[in-house]
Amino acid sequence: MIEILSYILWTVVALTLLVFVHEMGHFLTAKLFGMRVDRFSIGFPPVIAGKKWGETEYVIGATPLGGYVKIAGMIDESMDTEHVGSEPEPHEFRAKPVWQRIVVITAGVIFNVILAAIIFTGLKATLGDSYVPADQIEEVHVAEGSPAYELGLRTGDRITRIDGEVPREASQLALANPEDLLADTLTITVERDGEKRTFTAPPNIMTRVSRAARQGENFGVSFLPSVVASVREGSPAAEAGLQAGDRITAIGGEPVRFWGELTQAVHAAGTNPLTVRWTRPDSARAAAGSDTAKMELPSSNASGGGFGAPEQTATRPGGVFETTLTPRYDSARGRPLIGVAAPSAAMMEGELGVRRVSYGPAEALSAGIAQTWQMTETVAESLRRIFFGRDSFRANVGGPVEIAQVTKQAADQGMGAFWNIVALLSITLAIMNILPIPALDGGHLMFLLYEGVTRRRPSEKVRMVMQQIGFVVLIVFMAFVIFNDILRL
Repeated sequence: MIEILSYILWTVVALTLLVFVHEMGHFLTAKLFGMRVDRFSIGFPPVIAGKKWGETEYVIGATPLGGYVKIAGMIDESMDTEHVGSEPEPHEFRAKPVWQRIVVITAGVIFNVILAAIIFTGLKATLGDSYVPADQIEEVHVAEGSPAYELGLRTGDRITRIDGEVPREASQLALANPEDLLADTLTITVERDGEKRTFTAPPNIMTRVSRAARQGENFGVSFLPSVVASVREGSPAAEAGLQAGDRITAIGGEPVRFWGELTQAVHAAGTNPLTVRWTRPDSARAAAGSDTAKMELPSSNASGGGFGAPEQTATRPGGVFETTLTPRYDSARGRPLIGVAAPSAAMMEGELGVRRVSYGPAEALSAGIAQTWQMTETVAESLRRIFFGRDSFRANVGGPVEIAQVTKQAADQGMGAFWNIVALLSITLAIMNILPIPALDGGHLMFLLYEGVTRRRPSEKVRMVMQQIGFVVLIVFMAFVIFNDILRL
């Protein structure tokens, strides 16, 4: 229950902020041009609370999936037709020049983009940038059956170019960011056995990666070393004497370099006994008393909590340890585990080194605007690919359930990750709202542009019918994405 409430809390916080900023854009510009605003609502009915100040009623709705600003003389979500057939009043939306109405309609989208730029600028100013240099990664691990494996990449490859460019950051090698997958023709060049090879991804590579991500795999390239971050108490690894900082070098007699190789070997073994060999850093061995310090381990009869206990543990000169243990099936994760956690970001920085970039106020603003532009291009290009059939709509579009999952995961990683997701959602909301669909800002803009070009205003009857059609389309769309989210759980 606490976990569910946590999902709801972070999602409501993010969506409420985005909706508030969006509607505030409409509200402020409407007031600027002398339009009467009858209602400012965050959320849709039923109404939780409301209070009237001046000519405007401020409302909080129970459905936090949107909001609206009701401007007098405008056909909107309320389907209010009181003004139809009467002469325009000076304070009404319809009485104002076309250019003012265009500003009011687009202000919500503009405010969302500005919010994203403010967030990105703030993150640059306070946190800066830090990354593991790509040139520190001599070789990568490629998961079997992953999109990268199907593309032709293999464990041991060194990735030298992506789309003809030398990658700067190690994270680019994993193609974990959407912008890395949006090239018209994605190419990856690797060095293998002293030779250079270039692989070309299929047109729907983003769809393939999205589907793999649902299974927790992503593109399939990783470079995490087989270093233990922590050991779960009572697990087979704990009983074998493994400690944080140990490096697992072999499983089942086969050498291990990457965390991916380690997990694949454990999963393949199931609940059968498995021989594990590891080394320990000098500092940990010194704390234990000597290079060949004996570890106090439970006997084979004291398996503890249902985990298989090690049959024996041998120490070798130089801090090399070896034992045989039995993985335990974890029903929550649906796979066998030995109880060790992957290396943390701090351990990766210590292993591979990290570069940090700090920004002054002007530099942070420039970098924030640049990132806003880049993310806007990424979201727009993703939608374009879906529209033209290059990528699957079902695999790449998420609804409230997926937004809740992504937002909660980001919040768990820290406030930097959370605000980064909020900025991305703000850009996405802006682009979705500007689409030329009746009932959205883009639909209103379409009618205003028609009026501006032809000098003729579409009839209110036509606009009302189109508004109703657009509203039905949005309801069907929301029902589809929610159902699609549930199917992917």
